[in-house]
Amino acid sequence: MYLTRFRVNTARSEARRLLGSPHLVHGAVNMSFSTPPPRDGSGPRVLWRVDRNSPAETLLFIAGPARPDLTHLVEQAGWPAADGPGWTTFAYGTFLTALAKGDTWGFRLTANPLHHIRHPDDKEGARTKRAAHQTPYHQARWLLERQQRAGFEVVRKPVERRLLERGDEHELIVRDQRPLQFRRPPSKSGREDVRFTKVTFDGRLRITDPDTFRRTLTHGLGKAKAYGCGLMTLAPVR
Repeated sequence: MYLTRFRVNTARSEARRLLGSPHLVHGAVNMSFSTPPPRDGSGPRVLWRVDRNSPAETLLFIAGPARPDLTHLVEQAGWPAADGPGWTTFAYGTFLTALAKGDTWGFRLTANPLHHIRHPDDKEGARTKRAAHQTPYHQARWLLERQQRAGFEVVRKPVERRLLERGDEHELIVRDQRPLQFRRPPSKSGREDVRFTKVTFDGRLRITDPDTFRRTLTHGLGKAKAYGCGLMTLAPVR
């Protein structure tokens, strides 16, 4: 496994065009691999995420079982004349192997929190459809409901540090809700318009099941993984 960080040059019009379409980023990421890994669930998949940390710093993270070549992205959305390749790739496998039960980490996850609601055309209520969670409270609950199955638990705050009576029990911030809609080329399914909402979670977690947690990090969490959702990254707790 490898984790790659690429800094996007947002002063370039091609970079801004790329960032404006998850479908274009998805294609550019796939082109980074000579043989893209299968997406049938048999092994780790390619995951990516864009972090807009400040107007001067936009980062693209890519995780996958093979080492990517981002030369085309440097030419399109980086600094082609700069010294160095323009991206940094880390050997991720050793880090993943060392993860242990009880370890505490800071984390960031961009995800697509969904729930099922009754289909408006079904008066009997037997049919449901997916809908995005709209409030930070329900988006946080979406993640908390999945933490055990994903091999971790979000750290709870001491009572004296809670600012609210409800919804502030955990070391978790929900931010940057972004509804997205774009058109992709026609496929066999006939669907062209893609709509989803993504949000970013920042927080602190504790590993409860290392093997399950490693799968979460390498297979992603939630839906819309092809479009920049599902990748969780870790950072040491300060």
